[in-house]
Amino acid sequence: MRRPTGLRSTLIATCLLLSQTTGLLGQRDLRELRDRAEEGNPAAQFNLARLYVSGTGVPQDDLEAVRWYRLAAAQGHTAAQHNLGLRYDLGSGVDEDDEEAVRWYRLAADQGHWEAQFRLGRMYADGTGIERNDAAAVDWYRRAADQGHAEAQYSLGQMYFNGRGVARNRAEAAQWVTRAARLGNSTAQITLASMYERGAGVPVDEALAFRWYHLAAVQGDPTAQVTLGYLYDAGTGVTEDDEEAIRWIRRAADQSNAEAQFALGNMYLNGRGVAPDPSEAVQWTRLAAEQGLPRAQFNLGMSYDTGTGVDPDPAEAARWFRRAAEQGEATAQQNLGVMYANGDGVPRDFVTAHQWLSLATVSLEGASQATATGYRDIVAQQLSPAQLAEAERRAKEWVRTPER
Repeated sequence: MRRPTGLRSTLIATCLLLSQTTGLLGQRDLRELRDRAEEGNPAAQFNLARLYVSGTGVPQDDLEAVRWYRLAAAQGHTAAQHNLGLRYDLGSGVDEDDEEAVRWYRLAADQGHWEAQFRLGRMYADGTGIERNDAAAVDWYRRAADQGHAEAQYSLGQMYFNGRGVARNRAEAAQWVTRAARLGNSTAQITLASMYERGAGVPVDEALAFRWYHLAAVQGDPTAQVTLGYLYDAGTGVTEDDEEAIRWIRRAADQSNAEAQFALGNMYLNGRGVAPDPSEAVQWTRLAAEQGLPRAQFNLGMSYDTGTGVDPDPAEAARWFRRAAEQGEATAQQNLGVMYANGDGVPRDFVTAHQWLSLATVSLEGASQATATGYRDIVAQQLSPAQLAEAERRAKEWVRTPER
């Protein structure tokens, strides 16, 4: 059989590229590709592995993909070395093995593969598969960043910002984050926007902050979208516009962003940018609360407590106040304490009431703190010395427990 050379090799490569988008791959091309791979051609081995990854022209088979990547990688094929490292990194087609991932990433990185350089830098930064070494992480990030790798540029900026592996230099951090942002990296765009908001490494500039949030939001990033909504709502860096605020917040909420769902609930509750609709407000607030956002849990508790958008239900109010209180939401702690003191939606329990009210006084400030303190002192009058000691012990134990 005449082996593909010259123009024929180019046609096979073209067919492989087309197959990734159209699913078309001639059987003759596939046979010739396999023949070349079995003869030891590393490029053919690499391309055959990719077909097994995607299931194009062959059954999808991660084990076969790894086998062909390994054969090509062993011959020094840079992209195959990187892809084999990635397979070990993710545990796809092989058992997850961070040290093997590092080994193959390093082989590819040493040959200048920018993605392998970035991933090796991240392994050093995280201490995954190798002892953590921030200086080495910076070195590998820089090599990839100098080739225009946006994630590496962003990561290098973060190292400068936090002083990891290099002297802290927020101006230098801003330069690298800016380079990544200009390449369209949405995480870098959001970070750069935040830096302009706070004046971290760059002058405070609300208009530029808005611009970078907008660029990330247009790419579909829900964090940027909800932030953009808040900026339109407040008129920060842009003319105040309630309709634009709700449009961007809704786009993030439709992506199940809890902060956006909470914000949208508030807008329906208060009639800001939309007609007031307490029932709709509860629906969006519940979605955020079920994702664990404590402010949403508190608001949902208030809805059940006051009968706003739902039928009044003290037990449900107490349940949502508890979920928020357990995450440190101080006003929810106060409300829950009062409910235990009154036996409202929960059995009356002065010890538990005192515990939650004591916790609330730690975080609340000003008049709110004085109110919680007053409630706590009233409850304390109902307790024996032993009960008071137990309530204080529980509060201290709750503070000492980092995970609940």
